[in-house]
Amino acid sequence: MADASPSRSFTRFLPAIGRVLLGLPMLVFGLMDAFHPMTPPPNMPEGAKAFSLALAQTGYMMPMIGTVLAVSGALLLVNRFVPLALLFLAPFFVNSLLFHGFLERSGLLPAGIFAALELAMAWAYRGTFCAVLRAKNAPGGGDCKAAG
Repeated sequence: MADASPSRSFTRFLPAIGRVLLGLPMLVFGLMDAFHPMTPPPNMPEGAKAFSLALAQTGYMMPMIGTVLAVSGALLLVNRFVPLALLFLAPFFVNSLLFHGFLERSGLLPAGIFAALELAMAWAYRGTFCAVLRAKNAPGGGDCKAAG
């Protein structure tokens, strides 16, 4: 009879696979944005182009976004501070979904895939987010199982 315990199941590898699938593209895209920000293609819809150019013209926004993506991707790849990396990436993925949903539809599928991967990773690390998701917390942290 096969042992189906969680320690022998293939599912134990899913968080590691998810970290690589999310971390590697974020590291690569982040380094590209931090050191060589992309210019919008000429066939991009006007609203999307205006938004992208406005971010680029600030002089700091695209390098900052690239740095956050690269650092978060690296943290995911080395398996350190994974919940923190997921928290840093969440606003980027929400904005990416909204940008592609409202301004530039052609990137909606990849944005949705990355957002789903982010949600799956957040679910895998859900125990670390319990205090953040509790309505009332005492100063100094505490046990996540304690009543709030």
